[in-house]
Amino acid sequence: MSEARQWDGLDLEADVLVIGGGPAGAWAAITAARNGSSVVLADKGYCGSSGATAPSGTGVWYVQPDEEKRRAAKEGRYTLGGHLAENRWMDRVLDRTYEIMNRLEEYGYPFPLNENGTAYKRGLQGPEYMKLMRKLVLKAGVKILDHSPALELLADEHGVGGARGVRTQRGDSWTVRAGAVVIATGGCAFLSKALGCNVLTGDGYLFAAEAGASMSGMEFSNAYAISPTFSSVTKTAYYRYASFYYEDGTIVEGAGSTRGRSVIARNLLQGRQVYARLDQAPADLQPLLRIGQTNFFLPFDRLGINPFTDLFPVTLRLEGTVRGTGGIQIVDDTCATKVPGLYAAGDAATREFICGGFTGGGSHNAAWAMSSGSFAGEGASNYARGLGSRAATRELKGLSSSPLTSASADRPEKTAERIQAVRDEVVPYDRNLFRTEQGLTGSLNRLDSLWRELRQTPVERSAAGVKGREAAAMTATARWMYRSALARTETRGMHKRADYPELDSNQRYRLIAEGLDEIAVSRRQVEEALVR
Repeated sequence: MSEARQWDGLDLEADVLVIGGGPAGAWAAITAARNGSSVVLADKGYCGSSGATAPSGTGVWYVQPDEEKRRAAKEGRYTLGGHLAENRWMDRVLDRTYEIMNRLEEYGYPFPLNENGTAYKRGLQGPEYMKLMRKLVLKAGVKILDHSPALELLADEHGVGGARGVRTQRGDSWTVRAGAVVIATGGCAFLSKALGCNVLTGDGYLFAAEAGASMSGMEFSNAYAISPTFSSVTKTAYYRYASFYYEDGTIVEGAGSTRGRSVIARNLLQGRQVYARLDQAPADLQPLLRIGQTNFFLPFDRLGINPFTDLFPVTLRLEGTVRGTGGIQIVDDTCATKVPGLYAAGDAATREFICGGFTGGGSHNAAWAMSSGSFAGEGASNYARGLGSRAATRELKGLSSSPLTSASADRPEKTAERIQAVRDEVVPYDRNLFRTEQGLTGSLNRLDSLWRELRQTPVERSAAGVKGREAAAMTATARWMYRSALARTETRGMHKRADYPELDSNQRYRLIAEGLDEIAVSRRQVEEALVR
């Protein structure tokens, strides 16, 4: 009997398995199904309402196919991202995003209309968007497994062939044997409580690495977003209209949403609370801002604060790789990894191709989610079709780097301690935002020790075991981040080395991190010449 058949519970076969139910996973599932494949989608939460997109409004990198507009759109992030993006990939994503956004209008997404009656397609409201996406996924014939986090991938000597996990609301397990798997589990925000991000713990990175995949750009992982101290809403774009103050009302010089977050962080490190007020927003724009991001204003309204006239305390909340650009390395135009049968999409995959070492909330990430999801769905479908009847006879084994057992003596409070130990290394500004060789090395020594402990700790095949796998995923993610950050001895994109504060033109390359117990970091040249 195949090891894949030894777990009790739901047992399914499909051409393509998609792990993750956000926009990238939804587009992957829809595209694979429309390409003629049978598809199962397993979501850690409820497909359509979990993840970073579902509760928020998001901008979209949607640009008319006009040569001058496209050129300006690409240049806008090229230098900020450290000259690591590639024109060919930017063009592919802009083309596919334009196509998909127009298709969304045909599917009935309620785009707002301008005074000429033309739909405004440079943004999406998460609740409406993901509600429609769930409807489209089901209409395409995809079987959705809600509240069904994966615990490990399945594979044989020929590559990945499925996954298995638990159904947290039913109390049993699931196994899906599939010709190909798409990882669309999002990034890792290290349980920072950023809105919609607490299901994003780097699980897909760990699964992919256990199968033999590599990571790319993991040094670009220290994204911190401005947020009120009393709110989980991280919409830094709105702070372009803000002025920043100390408690006595004097201006915090240099603080800002685009290039001034470091100033805010340094003040917070010194124990000086920073306050904001959206006093640069024109009066006629304020009602539109409320419409565009309703949930941004809800915490203020509850507390009786008018953010346009009243000062309110702010902090920087870690969003890690969710708003970073690092992720699973992809090796071709189908978003395939180097492991046969395994694909990656959305925040789970590196976004360096389109924004180098710097991105932000929405915009490029939203465009990448829908475009890479469709690329991966098509690629996985074609790969599975090529397997033919061989897919049903494979002898698959689980790939978890920690032993998965029917019962574990590990206490929940011990898992919580391990998770907090990871957070202690990645959340502080003076360890992650302002990086130094000494700080990175110290963190890595502690994280490596924690990883060795986790490798020997049994994980229960249950809802309780999900937290154990999250602890391992966050630990692995932090180690790839800091190994890569240690290797890049310069400041580029969002990666800041306090001991190497300048950009080094000789380091215009990607950093590939691979391995679990021992992590090796290698260089890969950017395929395109520097665009000037």
